[in-house]
Amino acid sequence: MIRTEIELSNPINPNLKPIKSVCLVDPGATYLCIPSHIASQLGLKELQKREVKLADGNSSLAPYVGPIKVVFEDRLCFVGAMVLGDEVLLGAIPMEDMDLVIHPKLLKISVNPEKPIVASGLAK
Repeated sequence: MIRTEIELSNPINPNLKPIKSVCLVDPGATYLCIPSHIASQLGLKELQKREVKLADGNSSLAPYVGPIKVVFEDRLCFVGAMVLGDEVLLGAIPMEDMDLVIHPKLLKISVNPEKPIVASGLAK
């Protein structure tokens, strides 16, 4: 299991303090997931419900909130999040958006060493 620190904030309401959180890194998950107390602290409103498949194989409806600004080191992205669970989970969408790579042996993530200055991705 890989954990790392990220910063979450509400870009629509910059008067609210950003939240630093240690999150679970899970490239097998699609979304950013946040607990309800973080959604409340950031003043995020439910935009819709989405069906999500959980690790135990069951499906559940979860509130979808956003936008959320996610910062890791010198990278940032803006995403929506599922409100579920009791810890922050960093899934594939924000990781791809910030061009982050996983180092399984080191149990850490980093910015893409091939593109250390500017995030890179596919747009076609």
